[in-house]
Amino acid sequence: MKKSIHPDYHAITVVMTNGTEYQTRSTYGEEGAKLQLDIDPSTHPAWTGGNQTLLDRGGRVSRFNNKFKGFIGG
Repeated sequence: MKKSIHPDYHAITVVMTNGTEYQTRSTYGEEGAKLQLDIDPSTHPAWTGGNQTLLDRGGRVSRFNNKFKGFIGG
C-alpha cells in the first residue's frame, strides 16, 4: 500500500440505543471514540418487522394495484 493516502483505521466503541456496546474498527473519529447510534437493528422496523402502513396518496397505490392486477400469482 502507498503511504499517507489511506485514512486512519482504529478501534472505536459503538453504543446501541439500548446501551449495549461493542468494539469495532473504523475510520470514524479518533482512537477510542464512541459512536452513539440513534437507530439500530434492535429498534428499526426494517429489522424488527414493525407495523408498516402503506398510504395511498392521490390513488397512486390503487392505480398501481389495478394496473398490475393478476400479473403475479394469477
